[in-house]
Amino acid sequence: MRFIPWFAAIGLASAAVVQTSPAPKGPVDQLIPWLLDEDQQLRGVPFSELIFDTTGKKVLPFEANNAVDQRVAKAISAACDETMKRFNASDSKIQNIDRINEVSSHFEDTLRELLNATRGLHCDFPVTAEGKLQRSGYPDLRITDLQSKRVFYLDPKLYVAGSRDSSFRTFYFEPKKSTNKVRDDAVHFVVGFEHAPREIRSGSSNAPWKFTRWDLVDFSRCTVRLKAEFQGSNRDMYRPEAIVASSEK
Repeated sequence: MRFIPWFAAIGLASAAVVQTSPAPKGPVDQLIPWLLDEDQQLRGVPFSELIFDTTGKKVLPFEANNAVDQRVAKAISAACDETMKRFNASDSKIQNIDRINEVSSHFEDTLRELLNATRGLHCDFPVTAEGKLQRSGYPDLRITDLQSKRVFYLDPKLYVAGSRDSSFRTFYFEPKKSTNKVRDDAVHFVVGFEHAPREIRSGSSNAPWKFTRWDLVDFSRCTVRLKAEFQGSNRDMYRPEAIVASSEK
């Protein structure tokens, strides 16, 4: 009988622990503090680590002494020169386009055409893991050196002169299995085309687009950062049960 109070005390203590212990945090409760700690963990993420952790594929560095890398870089350089020459022409189809964002796809198409016409190379739009062609998202072009089978990804970017040091976002990568287009161990290139500020004229056509330079970037040497953003669609917002008042018509 003398052990009964001891067992009772243990039972009461256990009940107290159960009552005072906080409930396990759900996934969202665990995620938010981590996202808020962006200065510690979410800036300066090596691009090569991001790609490997999300796709299982290696980002291969450009090797200046590698004959294949030299040959492909030379071919890309020639294609960039020709692309810029074509689009700077007064009769270029892009001169009638008002927004620079709408010009990007023309650069992708022309680079693909020129690189595909280069002996020993094949260039096309990369497909997703499901084999679907998807123009949006990284990367834009997939180049294969036919002899070595070495793969190169190429992502063209357009930017206005004077903005090279800007911290505004110009690149994004969305890690999703269904839309992933990085399916090879590959060299990753970004090619940036700089254009002069476009003069806006009143009462007549705008000044022509003028591209002034390009740079081919080895993306294995770059870092990226995560921008946390929660999204909602019109369908998410305008649900009947959420609306508290509406206009009469």
